[in-house]
Amino acid sequence: MSAAAISPFAPAHRLLAALRRREVSSLELTELYLGRIERYNAELNAVVTLDAGAARETARAADARRAQGQDLPLLGLPITIKDSIDVRGLPTTAGLPKRAGAVASQDAPVVARLRDAGAVILGKTNVPPYTASWQTDNRLFGRSNNPWDLDRTPGGSTGGGAAAVAAGLSALELGSDIGGSIRGPAAFCGIYGHRPSETAVPRSGQFPGSLLPNAASALNAVGPLARHADDLILALDAIAGAEPGEDVAWRLELPPPRHGALREFRVAVLPLPDWLPVSNAVASALEALVPLLEGLGARVERAQPFDLRAHHRLYAAMLNVQFSFNRAEPEEKRLTRVARMREDVDEFANDYVRGLLASAQDLLQWHQQREEYRAAYRDFFRHRDILLAPISPVPAFRHDPEGGPVDVDGRLIPQEWLTILAGVATLSGQPATAFPAGRTGEDLPVGLQAIGPYLEDRTPIGFAALLAEEIGGFDAPPGYR
Repeated sequence: MSAAAISPFAPAHRLLAALRRREVSSLELTELYLGRIERYNAELNAVVTLDAGAARETARAADARRAQGQDLPLLGLPITIKDSIDVRGLPTTAGLPKRAGAVASQDAPVVARLRDAGAVILGKTNVPPYTASWQTDNRLFGRSNNPWDLDRTPGGSTGGGAAAVAAGLSALELGSDIGGSIRGPAAFCGIYGHRPSETAVPRSGQFPGSLLPNAASALNAVGPLARHADDLILALDAIAGAEPGEDVAWRLELPPPRHGALREFRVAVLPLPDWLPVSNAVASALEALVPLLEGLGARVERAQPFDLRAHHRLYAAMLNVQFSFNRAEPEEKRLTRVARMREDVDEFANDYVRGLLASAQDLLQWHQQREEYRAAYRDFFRHRDILLAPISPVPAFRHDPEGGPVDVDGRLIPQEWLTILAGVATLSGQPATAFPAGRTGEDLPVGLQAIGPYLEDRTPIGFAALLAEEIGGFDAPPGYR
């Protein structure tokens, strides 16, 4: 079998099976994806730094190893990396012109682990400046587009990566998520994405962020995007584990999924608050799962672990502390930005300001409050296995270079509100899996998230895989099949 017989949309685990059976070589598979990047990337602007020569060299080496009888979990699989994560020899720009020449001298720990697992790195994918937006657009590389509708955003901040995986330009993407940056793009592009438990995967080697492990960092997580839930496990197995230094003594053994059949799951469905507009397409996709799961024998209830409005006030403050990290803005510019946040437009404006102007004492107090939410989740998941919720109030919206309000079925919300539902998992560091859950009347993907117990990442991923057998999973965008 040649590469011509291999679908670029095949799940990564099937591509690896074909590589092991010698039905296709890594070089052929790499050329397949490089050819699709050449053909489609001009309109998507998903891959912004291509490393074709090194990818071919790595693919040839993978084929040679396989010919000698060697095997590795990802041997010969072509993947892409978000352009905020260090890849040795390539720039880590985070979408900033001033970082166009910021070439990484070493791989981030997660990238090193992917290499050790045998992956072939094709290049890096586009992000918004500082990875701080639900739209992927910057002055260095320009705007990324959604393969389902080029006039719409693929999301952010792993927007380029989600578009690349959905359009068949990459077999797997490595992204990061602090405000929904894996799960939002996955939902907008109709693929799967997993935000791991906060401490399950090393976070060092990123910008914004630190080259070294940083115990003071919170909220951010590094994880995979893929076309099949099983591929999330493949990637997670490769990258999970302690930060360098801690791995002298610490070992991570993620437990198996709590259940192997949907009928065995105890599922909570997040009640949607009246004050947060959610589109009918998203709300209907969530509601449709209730009778389906009940019909299969699952125990389903409507329950929430905390008050969502109070929760978001803390999350908004802590999120803006992290967004300020590495920016080094002049004080005048920062205060001007703060002044534009109006409480009569966004009721959480004061919480954003609190984060931007936080003292050390504020941050310590907020971490204590965060622990109270983590404790609430521990209690919540003693009696439940999954919390089902939207990721975004809306499917992919039209590009808006001004970052104006988002239309939710005729009601306008600030773009900052797109983080509210994503934050249900983020603040406490819970694992959360984004999965395709249907289409809108305009044939746009609708995605939801399955949130699981801390360090039980296989439970929400396994749930999403089982659910795909009932409702279907990834489908390729029409213009790229």
